[in-house]
Amino acid sequence: MEFNKENLPTHIAIIMDGNRRWAKKQGKPASYGHKEGAKTLEKVVRYANKIGIKFITVYAFSTENWKRAEEEVKSLMLLLQSYLDEYSKRADTENTRIKVLGDITALSEGLQKSIKKCIQRTKDNTGITFNIALNYGGRDEIVKAVRSIALKVKDKIINIEDINENSISEELYTANDPDPDLIIRTSGEMRLSNFLPWQSVYSELLFVQKNWPDFNENDFDEAIIEYQKRTRKFGAN
Repeated sequence: MEFNKENLPTHIAIIMDGNRRWAKKQGKPASYGHKEGAKTLEKVVRYANKIGIKFITVYAFSTENWKRAEEEVKSLMLLLQSYLDEYSKRADTENTRIKVLGDITALSEGLQKSIKKCIQRTKDNTGITFNIALNYGGRDEIVKAVRSIALKVKDKIINIEDINENSISEELYTANDPDPDLIIRTSGEMRLSNFLPWQSVYSELLFVQKNWPDFNENDFDEAIIEYQKRTRKFGAN
């Protein structure tokens, strides 16, 4: 499938929805859907890197997902840790830089160790930047940014007049990353669910009917083609 390689989105964000529904249709537990979803993620990130996408951000686990069944959360955390450990081993060959967006202090010691190891191992890679939103909530991210700025004002590091959009962006988990050009959500749900609320104000949104484990490289191409059909005005006439 052909798309204009001169007009690629720089940053694509994905809400990987539908793992549990997909598993239920197969008569399998939710953990099976998450495992298949992880395989899809690996393929999509590798393909995005291959075609020249510079940033990809995925919603792996939200601050609200802790409300799910304990067994499902436990299996998902183990899957994420295994995924990061494996990715660290392949980091040099795939030239992917991994970052984690979210509050990792609430995660297990083992998972925190895997995250830090993976980030350190991949920090000098020059290919795609792969952001994993893990224990992430958009409103929580903004609250933390506001608190950080308030402390700087209190300590007279900055003045109130210095606060602007850039100073807020610099306090977010995505500091130094461009805002997403395109946000894709699978499974047919049509909402952002607390994902990148500050960063997504001018993102193009695309809602795909497929559940995440069924999403593939052709679907990724179609998303880019749809993005390229749109005219981005950023508030202009």
